Amino acid sequence: MKKNNIVLVGGGSTWTPGILKAMTTHLDQFALNKVTLYDIDAERQNIIGEFAKILFREEAPDVEVAYTTDKEEAYRDVDFVFCQMRTGGFDMREQDEKIPLSMGLIGQETCGPGGFAYGLRSIRDMEEMVKDVRSLSPNAWILNYTNPAAIVGLALDKLFPEDDRILNICDQPVNLMRSYAKLIDHDVNKLEPEYFGLNHYGWFTAIYDENGMDVAPKIKEIVLNGGFRPVDAEQRDQSWLDTYAMVEDMLRDFPDYLPNTYLQYYLYPDYKLSTLDPDYTRTDEVRNGREQKVFAECERIVKNDTTQDSKVVHNDAHGDMMVEVAASIANNLRKTYVVIVRNDGIVSNLDDDVMIEVAASLGKNGPHPYSVGKIDTFYKGLIESQHAFEKLTVEAYVENSYTKALQALTLNRTIVDAKKARKVLDALIEANKDYWPTLN
Repeated sequence: MKKNNIVLVGGGSTWTPGILKAMTTHLDQFALNKVTLYDIDAERQNIIGEFAKILFREEAPDVEVAYTTDKEEAYRDVDFVFCQMRTGGFDMREQDEKIPLSMGLIGQETCGPGGFAYGLRSIRDMEEMVKDVRSLSPNAWILNYTNPAAIVGLALDKLFPEDDRILNICDQPVNLMRSYAKLIDHDVNKLEPEYFGLNHYGWFTAIYDENGMDVAPKIKEIVLNGGFRPVDAEQRDQSWLDTYAMVEDMLRDFPDYLPNTYLQYYLYPDYKLSTLDPDYTRTDEVRNGREQKVFAECERIVKNDTTQDSKVVHNDAHGDMMVEVAASIANNLRKTYVVIVRNDGIVSNLDDDVMIEVAASLGKNGPHPYSVGKIDTFYKGLIESQHAFEKLTVEAYVENSYTKALQALTLNRTIVDAKKARKVLDALIEANKDYWPTLN
């Protein structure tokens, strides 16, 4: 088995320790030669980098570990790029949430005006990253987990249409599958999904067990009778528990399919707005929760020079998925994952340029998506409206167009009012002047 060189972009993230732990856990599936952490924030990355050296010394001593703020050092001679950027950091995420909320609009990281703002920031850095990687490692696989993946994926498809080694993927379908598996007391690795939609905007149409039986009806019944919680509920903040609980509401109103949790912001924007605190958002929750816990634990590990007895640093769905996806590609395993790909007829009554999220087998030649066929009017209408928002957002970036930015926000189901769209757009332009292109 070939030993791979990996670079993890966003090495200072609190998700990095879990990804690193997943790497050491899955060495039998995905062999490693060198792991490099890359981040532009040296201070955040240093403590994670030192933790990484201790972890690999104890669990995978043959793997070389490095961390750097030099992109040439990071991107040279790599086989896989795991990308989890957060352009603007938590300071800008806070603005994404609190500016819309101050105007009576949904303030959320990847949905609505917040997702629009985050998307315009992310495109620039993602475009630069792809160019840098291709100059130093032309054949590397770029596995992108940077949010908002729907906008980023559409932008990368437009900017690099011939690059067939960029794969956009999200961990929420995996998190949901794990949670469904717990509900029915089943091994998630023996379940296979059917899924269609856009990123953070999709539905499971069926979930098959190893005997070919669709267990989705059983899952629906359990949720409708007893509610829904994430598989790792004990480790989740309250906002995530509330998010999963809304699946029951969505199933009561729209019982056809099992919904992605993020759909609640688009289906019930007024209700969701009423539950959000404009003075204490998800950013505050993360800063006071996961951020403090993970960095304190990494500091403790570095101080003690051992990962022994660590309760915070563990591999989770996010880390496991990253490594398993890479393993399926590297070793041509052809395992099934929900990924983001150009439609090109997968959903036959949607345009080909839609970046659809769908189940696919993954091997050395990338994703081979499974056909969905025609979808019903309700779902088609929702997807076409959201795709139009995403497409106009990307075009606003490429063309420096204020008009297209305004059109995008006016279409978004969390706004649907041109005067509100203009007001929030102007405020976001001011807040993002150091990150966005100039919109004329």
